[in-house]
Amino acid sequence: MPSDQQSLATGSGSQERAAGHRTPGAQVLGLLVFLAASALVAGLGGLASASNVDGWYTTADKAPWSPPNWVFGPAWTILYSAMAVAAWLVWRRGTARTRPALTAYAVQLVLNLLWTPAFFGLYPALGTPALWIAFVIIVALAVAVAVTALYFWPISRAAGLLMLPYLAWVVFASSLNLWAALHN
Repeated sequence: MPSDQQSLATGSGSQERAAGHRTPGAQVLGLLVFLAASALVAGLGGLASASNVDGWYTTADKAPWSPPNWVFGPAWTILYSAMAVAAWLVWRRGTARTRPALTAYAVQLVLNLLWTPAFFGLYPALGTPALWIAFVIIVALAVAVAVTALYFWPISRAAGLLMLPYLAWVVFASSLNLWAALHN
């Protein structure tokens, strides 16, 4: 069977295959871009929380299952790195499903970026309503991460799996956020 007919029979067009072939240099650059995007979101989140983690949050009523503050930095570093690698694995495949999957990834990254200033930064000005705003954001984030993982899975199972610890952490963080909203 000629390759065009074979592509039609398998549902993968030659355009999809051509987009999936990236030079090693482009692949390294792509990985660096995804890592940089994660680092940017992490850095901006750190700026939004820095003064408040040692401020109002130290005296906040926290969930009994809340880990010590020092756990969050290493956990997020690992999660942001895994997210970046997952997005890179999807990007380098370059299939017709890549664009919607990376759009879902971008949405969850924006929601991730919005949560930290809502939770930490707005509380001094708004009080408890800020924690409820943050809770709405983090629930939307959990949904967006789940959708992203589902979009990633058919393109790269490894990418889908790399998103699962992040999803688990966001659900855990949602429970911490809910406790804070109910008790502060």
